[in-house]
Amino acid sequence: MKATALIAEDEPLLAQALRAELAAAWPELELLATVADGVSAVREALRLLPQVLFFDIRMPGQDGLAAAAELADAWPADEAPMPQLVFVTAYDEYAVRAFDAQAIDYVLKPVQPERLRRTVARLQQALAPAHNDAAPAAPDEALAATLAQWRQLLAAAGAGPGSPAGSAGLTGTAPLKLIAASEAGSAGNTVRMVPIDEVLYFEAADKYVRVLATDREYLIRTPLKQLLPQLDPRQFWQVHRATVVRSDGIESVHRDEAGKLHLVLRGRPEKIPVSRLYAHLFKAM
Repeated sequence: MKATALIAEDEPLLAQALRAELAAAWPELELLATVADGVSAVREALRLLPQVLFFDIRMPGQDGLAAAAELADAWPADEAPMPQLVFVTAYDEYAVRAFDAQAIDYVLKPVQPERLRRTVARLQQALAPAHNDAAPAAPDEALAATLAQWRQLLAAAGAGPGSPAGSAGLTGTAPLKLIAASEAGSAGNTVRMVPIDEVLYFEAADKYVRVLATDREYLIRTPLKQLLPQLDPRQFWQVHRATVVRSDGIESVHRDEAGKLHLVLRGRPEKIPVSRLYAHLFKAM
């Protein structure tokens, strides 16, 4: 079957190898572009609207995980279905098992022709006009299904070297009780021990993560993706690629004229945007 694709891979030789193996395994596939970083991947994907994305997990600047999360929010679903997402990874056996456990495809570096052929077969099945006897899903249902797949893939991709797999509530590791942080606006010479029960949300900002309580703001240097596995997932929910909120601190959820969701937390004046990836958390019961 004919399909279109975009490759995001920062190593030229590996990008060339992937192109060559794809040409052999899927001659009908039209490669629309090859880019070398996440920012370019987002820009070109939104311009070209490919059906398949091959994203390297680790790229300079914006990595494949952040690029995919941004695309999930920005994708014009009324113009084209969200693409199938395949991560290209040099991760070790542990992380590969995380992908396999989710039954989601990946391409392991260096490119393995037999593994790529299996990936191509799954992509062709997913893209087939009618790959089963069931009636085609409604656009909203199809979008929800694709977003669910992307959430699984992003979670599996987060299990690479240097990133704890899973979350504190699932691995048996005790979740954080205290956060060692500097108070925002201070000289940074004093470290405050902030009880986790006082934290309403975390927000990634430049080189820091903001830690927001009802009437205080603190700063930590631990990246959000490293902090998240140390939090109790029943207590803290990721609602955006840059934001994690305390679930029982949510006062209300609002939908704006564009259909975007925003949260209001008890004791905080600002509205917190909810990514399309996590909007399912706030469906009316």
